[in-house]
Amino acid sequence: MDTLNGIASFVRSAESGSFAAAARALGLTPAAVGKNVARLEAELGVRLFQRTTRRLALTEAGEAFLGEVQGSLDQLRGAMANARGMTTGPAGVLRVALPNAFGREYIVPMLDGFLRAHPAVTADWRFDNRPVDLIAEGFDVAIGGGFDLRPGVVARAIVPAHRILVASAGFIREGKTIAVPDDLTGREGILIRSPQTGRIRDWVLSNRYGAEAPVSLDRRIVFDDPDAACHAAAIGMGIALVPVQSARSWIERGALSRVLPDWRVDGGHVSIYYPAQKLLPAKTRLFIDHVVECVREKDLAARFSAWHADVV
Repeated sequence: MDTLNGIASFVRSAESGSFAAAARALGLTPAAVGKNVARLEAELGVRLFQRTTRRLALTEAGEAFLGEVQGSLDQLRGAMANARGMTTGPAGVLRVALPNAFGREYIVPMLDGFLRAHPAVTADWRFDNRPVDLIAEGFDVAIGGGFDLRPGVVARAIVPAHRILVASAGFIREGKTIAVPDDLTGREGILIRSPQTGRIRDWVLSNRYGAEAPVSLDRRIVFDDPDAACHAAAIGMGIALVPVQSARSWIERGALSRVLPDWRVDGGHVSIYYPAQKLLPAKTRLFIDHVVECVREKDLAARFSAWHADVV
């Protein structure tokens, strides 16, 4: 087990670039991670890292060793967890990263049933609109959209990531009528900064028939949170371009209305991301299956479509 711990500490340190980040992923102290790596280097008889006060850099031997053990480590740990689960059932800490609003409103309600069915599993969840590095940060699962699909990670789409234009009824009544996308020009926009790049994307609207048009709103307000954008739109500050799942509750209670309801932005999908290994730990595999089944039962894929009757 000392060798396995050393390999785990080495791999996570190489992926994250520091003992401190590896320690957070492994639930250890930085000093313990450093000692594990040092013992592994002594056992192998080679130096794996060049250490400076600022960063870790892999040696040539370290790069070669990482390439050979990186995928095998997760597979081995998954196999060990599943072997233990043959008698004890799924167990351990389930680390999940998920976006604030979507995670809070739609995924958290799914957790109770899962934990009741698997009492030996505990949940350690992080809510953040920023995509995480699933492997380097030590998460079992991440949920969201727009992740870079890095080697060793697979994605399973669960719901569409359509974006729609919304505003308060009072704001819509002011100014010129908005009947076609060109009518957006000159109107105050409430736009969302990309959590991946920090920039505002030049989104393109499309309708049911494949026609396209740019989102030509003025960039009056920029937020990094879709709930804040909905709130600003509801008090009449402008037209917000937000995901359907964020706008839905505001539309249902009459605080927001669709602008150009025949048009939407196709932002791809919200997906579940998890390590690409044959033997996922039982806790991870069962949680993925549980979320997919809950999404199906609640018909969330249809409800999050921009063409669903409740949001048109």
